[in-house]
Amino acid sequence: MNNLNNHFNISEIITRKRDGLELSTDEIQYFIDGYVKDEIKDYQAAALLMAIYIRGLNGRELADLTQIMMLSGDQIPLDDIEGKKIDKHSTGGVGDKVSFIVSPLVAARGVKVPMLSGRSLGHTGGTLDKLESIPGMNISLDTDAFKRVLKDVGMVICGQTANIVPADRKLYALRDTTATVNSIPLICASIMSKKLALGTDGMVLDVKTGSGAFMRKMEDSMELCKTMVTTGEKAGRTTIGLITDMDQPLGNNVGNSLEIMESIEALKGNGPADLMAVTFHLGAAMLMAAGIETDFNHAMVSLEKVLKSGEPLRIFREFIAAQEGNADVCDDYSLFPQCKFQETLKAKSTGYIERIDAYEVGMTAIDIGAGRRKKEDAIDYGAGFVFHKKVGAKIKKGEAILTIHTNNPGSIDAAKERLRNAISISDDKVSKPKLIHFMLQKNSFASGGSEPF
Repeated sequence: MNNLNNHFNISEIITRKRDGLELSTDEIQYFIDGYVKDEIKDYQAAALLMAIYIRGLNGRELADLTQIMMLSGDQIPLDDIEGKKIDKHSTGGVGDKVSFIVSPLVAARGVKVPMLSGRSLGHTGGTLDKLESIPGMNISLDTDAFKRVLKDVGMVICGQTANIVPADRKLYALRDTTATVNSIPLICASIMSKKLALGTDGMVLDVKTGSGAFMRKMEDSMELCKTMVTTGEKAGRTTIGLITDMDQPLGNNVGNSLEIMESIEALKGNGPADLMAVTFHLGAAMLMAAGIETDFNHAMVSLEKVLKSGEPLRIFREFIAAQEGNADVCDDYSLFPQCKFQETLKAKSTGYIERIDAYEVGMTAIDIGAGRRKKEDAIDYGAGFVFHKKVGAKIKKGEAILTIHTNNPGSIDAAKERLRNAISISDDKVSKPKLIHFMLQKNSFASGGSEPF
């Protein structure tokens, strides 16, 4: 550690936060430096994390923690790449494949889209796992390759290297085992430190809310979104946050290769309405963050037009090829991993789909092989579900609600039972759910809030 070692004691820092006192910038620096270098032990770090979980952090403490975590490892400067660079981040959900559609869509408008993404976490699918269902796809790029793909193609999506925000990698593993994951300041610092390590001009945050979201309650989603937007703006990055619905899966397909196939179909103009609505809203926010659009509705219309041009699909093909994947999957879906067994779940009554619990769908996807229970578990890339009916749709008795894809026939009966309990049918007509709840920007805080869509 540096000379801060002479001035601080980790026990005193834990005591201060335990008692609700504010930590100084130097105290936070001392903690992060010491923990990354293994000079502060796990049990001491765990005690401080629990104190933060209970007592929280104020705005200045959070900004400091985020910045210091970001500086704990390498950054990827992008100043030498022409054009505006806008990142997009989702807090995760079930069936959320927006990144694969919005990135080439926005890139077709001239905005560079760099993303460092992750793997599946709990019931939520992982961007990198979905990409790896494409034969040959390389999601482990060094900095030079990352920048080359971004410059040449206009978009890049890959995993975080070991040297980017090592403080977060260590702290997240500890939080996962000490019941301190669900802390808004710690979530914000974890997400934003990684986002700020990329030299972007701005970012758009997709904060999910509902049964399949990390934050199920709207008030918690609002707080997290506001906290991240404020943190991004304090770091000098134009930051826009949207709160979007995750009470049911997004789109029709859930599962790794199934979601990539649906993304390609979306780029061909055949995307389901809910998926495209969220995609266009996030894309419009990215254009506004880049400063090339000032009117949200005009930005939405421009993206609908560019989708019809076919340019986003061309960019997605180039992106796959640039990262060593087989771009022929865009024309031949048989190149994706396939499952031997398919079985439909049929409605037991006539009525309207009232509820599809996204969390239960995500957990059932794990049961049939589409996700991981433990980090070292293998994924069946072809496994998942294709929904034929979503909330608000009319359905007849005996009609298919969804199709299960799996290579494990022994999992089908239990999966059908769990899914049946997650889906309810009403005799009364049901409205389709609202997809976009709020958009939060820097200026909206001054007026006391933001308006719902």
